Amino acid sequence: MSQLDQTSNSNWTILFICWLIAGISTLGALFLSEIVKFPPCVLCWYQRISMFPLVIIILAGLFPFDKSVIKYSLPLALAGWVIAFYHNLLYTGIIPESLQPCSKGVSCTEVNLDLFGFVTIPMLSLISFSSIAVLLFILRRRLSE
Repeated sequence: MSQLDQTSNSNWTILFICWLIAGISTLGALFLSEIVKFPPCVLCWYQRISMFPLVIIILAGLFPFDKSVIKYSLPLALAGWVIAFYHNLLYTGIIPESLQPCSKGVSCTEVNLDLFGFVTIPMLSLISFSSIAVLLFILRRRLSE
């Protein structure tokens, strides 16, 4: 296998991992709201607006591999990351509850899931968006060389 083939395969693998993270996150969000019946708050909906299209956009960039997928998926990942980061700050009490956008309906600070005392739904979202954004930055850098 030539050096060019190995590089192409590793680039495809990085994008595939992004798609896998987005897919698992989407299925997890749907599972928690539709099966477990945790109602999503406003910030959760905004994060879903950023995450759900990533599954389709990244998949379209995989077959065949298209480097322009970064141009469309990275802004969504960064927008989702900003919302998830704000949600975590609100959730942990760093930002006062008076600044939360969830004034009606489900509270953005309501604890639905708390694994090991620190893994929450907003944290899982932040980890997903962070992973996807970092991988897309790595891929963009590799393709620009």
